[in-house]
Amino acid sequence: MGNLPIAAIERIIRDAGAERVSKAGAELFAEYIENIALTKAEEAVNIAKHAGRKTVKETDIKFIKKS
Repeated sequence: MGNLPIAAIERIIRDAGAERVSKAGAELFAEYIENIALTKAEEAVNIAKHAGRKTVKETDIKFIKKS
């Protein structure tokens, strides 16, 4: 995958309280977050398709946030 910038992932981990983050740790966390995001995006797409739309809307995202 590799779509998320590692610097952004490192910042998230540091915001959570880490003083330092290894590159390998940040890369693995990025992969984990991307997998979660892809799964949730697929759910939103399925909801939009079920509603007969090609466009994923804010309401679709709000719906998946509840699940």
